[in-house]
Amino acid sequence: MAITNNEILLMAEVVSREKNLDKEIIFRAIEAALATATRKWHTGEIDARVSIHRDTGDYDTFRVWEVVPDDDEISFPGAQIALSEARESGDEVEVGDLIEEPMDKVEFGRIAAQAAKQVIMQKVREAERQQIAERYADRVGTLVSGTVKRMERGNAIIDLGDAEAMLSKIGMIPREGLRPGDRIRALLEKIDDEARGPQLILSRLSPQYLIELFRLEVPEVSEGIIEIIGAARDPGSRSKISVRSNDRNVDPVGACVGIRGSRVQSVSNEIAGERVDIIVWSEDAAEFVIQALAPAEVDSILVDEETRQMDVVVTEENLSRAIGRGGQNVRLASELTGWEINLMTDKDAVEKQEREHRELVTHFMGELDIDENVATILVQEGFTTLEEIAYVPKQEVLDIEEFDEEIVDELRNRAQDTLLTTAIASQELKAPSEDLLTMEGMDESTARALANGGIRTMEDLAECAVDEVLEVVEMPPERASSLIMTARAPWFE
Repeated sequence: MAITNNEILLMAEVVSREKNLDKEIIFRAIEAALATATRKWHTGEIDARVSIHRDTGDYDTFRVWEVVPDDDEISFPGAQIALSEARESGDEVEVGDLIEEPMDKVEFGRIAAQAAKQVIMQKVREAERQQIAERYADRVGTLVSGTVKRMERGNAIIDLGDAEAMLSKIGMIPREGLRPGDRIRALLEKIDDEARGPQLILSRLSPQYLIELFRLEVPEVSEGIIEIIGAARDPGSRSKISVRSNDRNVDPVGACVGIRGSRVQSVSNEIAGERVDIIVWSEDAAEFVIQALAPAEVDSILVDEETRQMDVVVTEENLSRAIGRGGQNVRLASELTGWEINLMTDKDAVEKQEREHRELVTHFMGELDIDENVATILVQEGFTTLEEIAYVPKQEVLDIEEFDEEIVDELRNRAQDTLLTTAIASQELKAPSEDLLTMEGMDESTARALANGGIRTMEDLAECAVDEVLEVVEMPPERASSLIMTARAPWFE
């Protein structure tokens, strides 16, 4: 017995109400199911489309062909048609268009309905997930709360009340034993568009999760009085956050710690007892690093702005404290501040300074052709590059007690000559060779562009693939191939 039109309307109404979905989504799912049933009932690999009249429940069925080029081999004769044949009907169609013609509809019987049920429910699940994804899209990066519903292969499925989310095994705090019924908070890390539809993915490892917990526990943070600048974590063990106050009357550390440590303790309890260090952020990078290395005390610090490295000197007694268990303290401080921190003792610092001093003296002796005494004086006076010797104001070099004007002029001239020679040599390295410039089919602009990309000679070009040439110079692939074959011609002579 076939399902009536009224039953189709009733099905759409009931499923829409039960799943809280737009009725249009259900109609489209039923249409997809009917189209699948139509394809199964006809021999050959045909394609079909079904359209249900939303007011009556009646439906029309259409056979569908895809228009393909005349010179293409038709892989699916039941679902594809050549362009010339498609145009015989007088329709203006192009390759890629779909053409349809009405066909007899398949009765939506009980057996077909059972077969279609799986398709409909799959479409409904996809629609539900899409609806949830849209509802949670603007909450990515924020906290959500829920209950552990079940465990699947080490992953926790979290019931958020109006949706389910997944806390994967790699998103859990190490050694936390979650069980069904546990109530937890987590960060909505992303919405994963997987094959079965969007899925909410949670994390309890992210530094942002720690920041959001403090935002929840510390009203001054949510109100903007206190600002959390950054965080670094070794999940389940230790973490550091940097804070600053936008009100000079409010202590940012005290506010985050709370009375008798109540606020920081609440955060720590949520993250499996993780110890949290709260550090005052500073615009002074060196001061910030010193604060981040607490509780270790720093003796001195040397900042290299260019490489964003700091040499931090501590006493022997403080070294292990600064490093932390397994390097944890210095690693977290480095992540928090964004600086690479090199910890060393006073003895290490002296040895490094002496080593760098010797290397610099040797460098100046070789580049400027001067004796060790002159090179040593330059290093002791703080010169570290040839550019400084060549271009700092002349008076700064004249102020060196051991140098007179003649020596200063000679040093500056030698430094400038060395820099010029280096620059010319660098340009020559990028210049195309004569054989590449004069190669058949080559022009000067292309040759220079190739040379700038490291392809300086015919031999270099001959060893390239087409893709490698196109990465260096924009040109048609055919021309790149032709140039390469010309460069390879000597191989076959």
